[in-house]
Amino acid sequence: MKVLKKLYKQIFFLLLLLLFAGHSFSQSGSDLRINEVLMDNDSNYVDDFGQRSAWIEIFNTAYNNVNIAGMYLTDDPKNPTKYLIPKGDPVTVIPQRNYIVFFADNHTTRGILHLNFDMKNSNYVALYDVNGRTLIDEINLVRQIPDISYGRLNDGSEFWGKLDKTTPKASNYTGKIVTAGEEFVKMDPYGLGMAMIAMSVVFIALMLLYLVFKNTRRLYTLDLKNLFTKEKIMIDINENQDITGEVNAAISMALYLYRSELHDHEETVLTIKKVARTYSPWSSKIYGLRNPHR
Repeated sequence: MKVLKKLYKQIFFLLLLLLFAGHSFSQSGSDLRINEVLMDNDSNYVDDFGQRSAWIEIFNTAYNNVNIAGMYLTDDPKNPTKYLIPKGDPVTVIPQRNYIVFFADNHTTRGILHLNFDMKNSNYVALYDVNGRTLIDEINLVRQIPDISYGRLNDGSEFWGKLDKTTPKASNYTGKIVTAGEEFVKMDPYGLGMAMIAMSVVFIALMLLYLVFKNTRRLYTLDLKNLFTKEKIMIDINENQDITGEVNAAISMALYLYRSELHDHEETVLTIKKVARTYSPWSSKIYGLRNPHR
């Protein structure tokens, strides 16, 4: 039984580690990417104030929410902490596979999405982690044609280029997207490959279950055998021992003291039992004696 308990504990702790490991990466800034930049905005995207300015799009490549608050944006490689993204606003939480756009207009009074630089004299953009030293992403740009943005050809990919259309808060790839299901249908139009894969998964799962239950039964059987062997050895030892009279006397005395509740629980404590008797002058012998000298 001890072997089985250890096995179950190990499985339980492994599941806990996997669970906490999944949560520990839920706020990782390393999942963020500078995705698209428009430096010269003449007749393009406008902000909430109806103004046009340069803008920077950040993309969350993860499949969980990431809060960009506390990180830094800069257009100066010598000043990595130029703009601290404020905390306490839900707008800084970027949903999974989603975007956030910052306006480089040098008007921070318009909100936390408005930066303290305008990129008129810089072609550099960088994103730093909350410690102000860890570089998450950076890009050196070539001065663009007005209203033509420069970004990743696919969201979060390594390849950059001039985009056919500006796509703030949207996917950079504007062509037809072919899903994985559609690609698989082209390779397996009759579904034979899918059927083989499904059957293989089922048989592999059954085989794993068989091995797990077989090993569990073997461990349980070994544990029972060891238990019975230990009990048999103890019985043999007890049968072969000769109990002397002194041992019997000690056992009897201990039982007697236990039954009479006069035994001490500690070695340095004395147990004294007080006996109370009712006194009556009518039953006293001193009143029944006569003085022969009177």
